[in-house]
Amino acid sequence: MNLVTANRAAAPGGSATTQGRPARWAVAGLVVAVVLTVAAQLAIAPLRAAEPGGKPGDNKPDGKRYEQTVEKAIDYLRTKGQAADGSFSPQVGPAVTAIVVTGLVRNGRSADDPMVRKGLEYLTGFVRDDGGIYAEGSRIKNYETCVVLMAFAEANKDHRYDKIIKGADAYIRGLQAEGLKQGPANVAYGGVGYGGSTRPDLSNTAFLIDALKAAGADADDKAIQEALVFVSRCQNLESEHNTTEWAAKDPDGGFYYTPLAGKGPDAEKTVKGALPSYGSMTYSGLKSMIYAGVGSDDERVKAAVDWARKNYDLETNPGKGTAGLFYYYITFAKALDALGANQLKTADGKAHDWRADLLAELARKQGKDGAWVNSNGMWLEGDANLATGFALLALSYCQPQGK
Repeated sequence: MNLVTANRAAAPGGSATTQGRPARWAVAGLVVAVVLTVAAQLAIAPLRAAEPGGKPGDNKPDGKRYEQTVEKAIDYLRTKGQAADGSFSPQVGPAVTAIVVTGLVRNGRSADDPMVRKGLEYLTGFVRDDGGIYAEGSRIKNYETCVVLMAFAEANKDHRYDKIIKGADAYIRGLQAEGLKQGPANVAYGGVGYGGSTRPDLSNTAFLIDALKAAGADADDKAIQEALVFVSRCQNLESEHNTTEWAAKDPDGGFYYTPLAGKGPDAEKTVKGALPSYGSMTYSGLKSMIYAGVGSDDERVKAAVDWARKNYDLETNPGKGTAGLFYYYITFAKALDALGANQLKTADGKAHDWRADLLAELARKQGKDGAWVNSNGMWLEGDANLATGFALLALSYCQPQGK
């Protein structure tokens, strides 16, 4: 059964947190759909006509700059980043090593490259009997398993990691299944958190979708469609897909961390009492919807693209300042690549070749030693290996045509 259809049927009659305004969203939705259709057509139509890799002219991604930037980063990781056992920042578990390895392979290094091979060998030591791939005593088993699965999938051209990938795929599906027992009317339905029964959030749910896709799942996969139910409830947009208490408070089309906000930074509210949209979550939501087969004519995608047009920025993570900046770069690149967008026309009417802009900004921010470090240490981005791994992943979407 298509879980999008299930959500449409269940949400209006859901729990106290999902009941609300079925008639109101139906009427409002017609108005929103008309406005967003016009805005999205202005934003997306020119994208399809653009040359692959960017518009003709001086604003294409610079092949020489790309090569130099990547090589400097790899030289840093080889000489200063990797430990003798193949790991990168092992004090925080396997995730940083997995992110770096994935970035290396996506930028042209093979699974047999010495640095990649040592990293993969290190990661195999975290494979558990239950199929998960995580550190001993980990409280972030979903996150760790997802990012390590993606590393193995990226390096699996000869199918040497099929068994590990299959086991990890089954494991993360099992984590999601724990939250499905209360049915689609429950706000948490389809989402996952860092691990086990932890509160679901959009970041971890997006990693789940990424990992399922890397393991071979298509858009119609049951787990991906179930995840889509939760992703839709993380958007500041009231619709048949989202009747949570937050949906109509500030319907700017962006995404927030979780509709189950408790205490802490994710519980902050806007002046309108809404959960604030921000860059990395909006691009995570947009990307996840596209991976789940939601089309560019869908009001959710239109609203997210419209938010992106109004908040185009590569100096900050919009809505969060410099916090999580390098993670933002990955979500930005993956989402626009998934959208099929070579350019993004911003609210001021200017068409941006986002690949060229991203490459230029990353080159500008790169340290003399080839690494990146976020001076805002939120979410561990003060770790040079993590920030550099994130930067490499983002750069892999900036490769000039033919790469």
